[in-house]
Amino acid sequence: MTVPCVRVEREAGEETRQALAKLDLLDRDHEIVHEDGWLYIPVAAPESVPDEFTVVDRAVPRRETQTMPADLVEFDPTYERLGDVVLVDEDDPERARELADAIVESAIPAKTVLNRASKIQGETRVREWDVLAGEETEAVHREYGCEFALDLAEVYFSPRLATERHRVVEQVTAGERAFDMFAGVGPFVVPFTKHGAEVVGVDINERAIEYLRENAERNGAAERVTAIHGDVRAVAPDYEGWADRIVMNLPHSADEFLDAAVTIAGEECILHYYDIQHEDDPFGPGERAIREATEPYDVSVETRRVVRSYAPHEDNVVLDVRLTHR
Repeated sequence: MTVPCVRVEREAGEETRQALAKLDLLDRDHEIVHEDGWLYIPVAAPESVPDEFTVVDRAVPRRETQTMPADLVEFDPTYERLGDVVLVDEDDPERARELADAIVESAIPAKTVLNRASKIQGETRVREWDVLAGEETEAVHREYGCEFALDLAEVYFSPRLATERHRVVEQVTAGERAFDMFAGVGPFVVPFTKHGAEVVGVDINERAIEYLRENAERNGAAERVTAIHGDVRAVAPDYEGWADRIVMNLPHSADEFLDAAVTIAGEECILHYYDIQHEDDPFGPGERAIREATEPYDVSVETRRVVRSYAPHEDNVVLDVRLTHR
């Protein structure tokens, strides 16, 4: 017997499951199935599934006795996994403890459970965590065929952006020269090399650059990656006119680095500019800043996309912009 399922690429599975759970659309009587890189997530009300998801009929087994966190708490839990580290975001300490205990007791292979204890802080973009179970804050995350080692206590990384990163990676072509101005541990840099690009990644966080180098080695990409610790504004003159593609994933303050991006951009360059703005005008401020800063170039905005909701009435957005030197 078939049941309606949302079909999604495996790497976006947990993000999708959480989104469906928030909408109370999960069919908890059937198992999630993985086949050929796809996850099939059973849903209870297919007519209510948002249009952004693909619904198919699929034969999936009925759920057996495997215990999951949702079976052990009286609320619908949300969490993210980075390898065998599980991340939760609970303001109530008692609820956080209850969820952590449920995760440890469940079938999820978790060595550590962390609860977000602060917002992202400082120029190195790290946050504080409450360790609810285990000790290790280092994880190995797998995303679209790549592996990333990272320490959540020392670097910034968001598994929620996997689908967006993949969207950008799929645009890269062999022979490109790509520059990630805020590279972190390499979630853009390393996959770019898989498409044949030569990539420079810069970050102010020295530990992030150490992990970027490790991850380039881990994924057989070291020969195509140059990893630089420093302020990209100081590095930019060394790469004047170099890049065919630039990633600026520093929402809230990317506009402060547009002069550096103009220095790095080649005769024609694609700019992926990430921003966080009020929902009433999510794209306007970024587009105006880009046009003002890139005076030597003709500017064509090719994509305006809401990546995710960031906070009430605020959106995390991206502008894909083609710069063509006059």
